[in-house]
Amino acid sequence: MNDQWQGRVLDESVPADAAFLDLLREDPSVDFVDRSADQLRALKEVTPAAPDDELSEQVRWIHYPWRRTVVAVLGPKGFRRLRFDRNRNKISTNEQKVLSQLKIGVVGLSVGHAIAHTLALDGICGELRLTDFDEMELSNLNRIPVTVLDLGVNKTVVAARRIAELDPYLNVTVDQRGLDAANAVEFMTGLDLVVEECDSIDVKFLVRETARALGIPVIMETSDRGLIDVERFDREPDRPLFHGLIGDVDSSALVGLSNRDKVPYVMAILGAEGLSARLAASMVEVERTVSTWPQLGSEVALGGASVAAAVRRFGLGLPLPSGRLHIDLDDLLDGIENPVRPTVPADPPPPSDRAESVTASVSDAARRAPSGGNVQPWTVHGDERQVSIVLDPARTTGLDVGYRGSHVALGAALFNARVAAAHAGRLGTTAVETSNEGRTVARVELAPGTDPSLAARHSAMLNRATNRSMGTAGALPADAVSALENAAESEGASVRVVSDRDALTEIADVLSATDRLRYLTPTLHSEMISELRWPGDADIDTGIEVGSLGMDETDLVKLEVARRPEVMALLAEWDTGHALGDDTRDRILSSSAVAVVCVDGCEPADFVTGGSATESVWIAAEELGLAVHPVSPTFIYAQSDEDCRGLSAAYATQLAELRRRFLAVAGVGETQSVALVLRLSTAPPVDAVSRRRSV
Repeated sequence: MNDQWQGRVLDESVPADAAFLDLLREDPSVDFVDRSADQLRALKEVTPAAPDDELSEQVRWIHYPWRRTVVAVLGPKGFRRLRFDRNRNKISTNEQKVLSQLKIGVVGLSVGHAIAHTLALDGICGELRLTDFDEMELSNLNRIPVTVLDLGVNKTVVAARRIAELDPYLNVTVDQRGLDAANAVEFMTGLDLVVEECDSIDVKFLVRETARALGIPVIMETSDRGLIDVERFDREPDRPLFHGLIGDVDSSALVGLSNRDKVPYVMAILGAEGLSARLAASMVEVERTVSTWPQLGSEVALGGASVAAAVRRFGLGLPLPSGRLHIDLDDLLDGIENPVRPTVPADPPPPSDRAESVTASVSDAARRAPSGGNVQPWTVHGDERQVSIVLDPARTTGLDVGYRGSHVALGAALFNARVAAAHAGRLGTTAVETSNEGRTVARVELAPGTDPSLAARHSAMLNRATNRSMGTAGALPADAVSALENAAESEGASVRVVSDRDALTEIADVLSATDRLRYLTPTLHSEMISELRWPGDADIDTGIEVGSLGMDETDLVKLEVARRPEVMALLAEWDTGHALGDDTRDRILSSSAVAVVCVDGCEPADFVTGGSATESVWIAAEELGLAVHPVSPTFIYAQSDEDCRGLSAAYATQLAELRRRFLAVAGVGETQSVALVLRLSTAPPVDAVSRRRSV
């Protein structure tokens, strides 16, 4: 019984296995444990759903002779999916498949026990070969997680049993002879990697001599100060053993050393300066006040984790050079710090006080206009004769295809300037000189004159603000649609007001999907995050302050995660991240309507017109008591599939299809272009507007 370590997998559909199971059932000393129904129920609940071939697998019975027990488990495919379901996305499904092909040998099953078990626990090996000649002793129980029932049993058998009870399908072989010159090549041939954790100095050298000859990398973990050591003999066939720290030593010359005689070699391998003070002091006392060097179970457990991390990197082809490092928990805990919780101001500060001169008031009105990401893609210049708003192509963004978004922003600024000039009785002629290179200039002449309809909107223009609160989907006020349509038409554009719930659901799905693609496209993600202003950020004249996003603390935590590019890169690699668009979906579904401002044509002048119309519609909506929030999709200024490729080469096809869906549900004509998309809802007013650049 003491040398039995494999669980026998039995399939009742196989006659021989069925007969053996019958014999076991007749033996009153053998216990049967069947929780397979619970396992199957859990397998049916995994996300994404398990395929039919896993759900329909025949249950297997595992006979553990050393426990005199038979256990029912799922078939190998279903067992693997359910056992590793919680690994995702620490280890992706595809990564798990790659890692499950690794063949790993572990030499020395004291520290090696924790490592072998951790490798099996994480599922990052397909075959484990274990070797150690030694038996379990009571003095091993400070660092090997076994029991007094295992005393006297070979260490490889104890480890293999524990792994078999964890995963009966994992291929584990044992060699109870330990490693020596006679079996080293046989044991290591065909392995992808060797973990060396033995006490014998001669075997340490033998492992490396053999590994170097076979081109197999070696990993060692020494527990003290969390030292992990990597020797990439697979890449460096001439690399000196132990990084050349000891020089040329033949393993055969080291056989039979006492613990005291091993100390100089151990010190040379580990480096006296690299030892913890407690281990270094203990080395002096070996075979005097202590029998050998001390080890702690907690440090051994850390070694299992660090070696598993190194094996993952090796198996996935991630950087893992030869060398060593310390994962010293005591050292790290010396640096413990009190975390500081970031605070978000409740209300963004208002713009600076308005100036009294007409030129200053018109210029101030222009800079108050909305723009994508509040980048304010213009410079404003004025004198007593005119105010000029000059497009600045250096302030464009990735979404601003062909500077179309910048022209929309310029049009909104021009509308504001006209309103302020009309209010002051100094609205002269207006001129726009457009350019496809983003050099467009809009001018308002400050000559005697006014426009009563524009002048009447002055106060509303000054108080216009983006309201990003979630809001509620109350019914639109009476005549709201006609009022918004009139506001757009007065500026030479049109607006589609979508309030049908099915149509809003379709728009919510489309905009949610485009938000996800924006997060997963590195350049677009970087720009989007750069537009956000967090507490303490220096650049507060542009961008969107986080406190204005209308998010609760949970959503702000999610945003903190979403701002990390390496997280987005993983979600892109896994083709997941569908929750990234949930906030937009929820906001659209909580709205009364979506207003899509459109213009005929796609020239720069058309988008300037669209910007003026957007500002007119926005102000009209607020006059109706509605909260307004721009929610334009990623593809808003794309006019073709080629434009979509320019936005995101990886997701061009998806963006193009989403664009077609949006234009169809919004009723945008073939010759029309979208200037902006506004979400309309019922929400409390905001008290402040975003900061603006100085004039």
